[in-house]
Amino acid sequence: MSELIMLILYCALLGSGVGFLAGLLGIGGGLVIVPVLSIILLHFEILPAEQVVIAAIATSLASILFTSTSSAIAHHKNGNVPWTLAPWVMTGVALGALISGFIAALLPEQVVRLVFAVTVVLIAIKMFVSNKREPSVERDMPNKGVLTIMTTITGGLSAMIGIGGGALLVPLLTFFSVDMKKAIGCASACGIVIALFGSIGYISSGSGHFALEDGFAGFVYLPALFGIICTSWFTAPLGAKATHHLPVTLVKKIFAALLLVTAVKMIMY
Repeated sequence: MSELIMLILYCALLGSGVGFLAGLLGIGGGLVIVPVLSIILLHFEILPAEQVVIAAIATSLASILFTSTSSAIAHHKNGNVPWTLAPWVMTGVALGALISGFIAALLPEQVVRLVFAVTVVLIAIKMFVSNKREPSVERDMPNKGVLTIMTTITGGLSAMIGIGGGALLVPLLTFFSVDMKKAIGCASACGIVIALFGSIGYISSGSGHFALEDGFAGFVYLPALFGIICTSWFTAPLGAKATHHLPVTLVKKIFAALLLVTAVKMIMY
């Protein structure tokens, strides 16, 4: 069996788990894809070690375009996408993701990782604390201008490290008293926008580094992308269905635990 087929099979296995997590938690799967895909690319010696991370991030974003679409469709069918709110959130994350995709190769990667890791640790702690006692006061959603600024930052950070945005969007929306399941559904829909505009940036900025005949579209490695999406598309609805039936408190605990694991990986990577 050729190494290329083996790589695709590994990525298909990765995609099956990623799809379920995307549907369950609205994360788009990038939290898992980037570290695991980096290991796979290094193992098969697809490209130099110093270029593995950005290729994994770009490929992760491209796969999220498909995974989040499947997840968002499932959440929409379950009535978990708040379409009165989602367009405003999408506007901000689209702008942030597009900018981030173009400048990703120029930014200091270690600083971005550290900032993100600290951010998700604080978010996870907040979610663990809120599980013990739900807040008695409801917080109003900020005005559309402030919301756009907040989600632009969220979209930029998400695209910068190759995730669909749920890791930041869900805690942000639940902070403003959006129902947990609605927040996850909104994050799934916004993951499509982050992935689309972020991928445009990564493909454009990477077009001078890699060639299509070598399996790359900019920084996106196409064989790995194919392997991931051929399974994640089908497992995302299963995760979304699980979210619809799981207790909200349990979903919050799972999500917060995943954030803590991600933060540690980002620091140690």
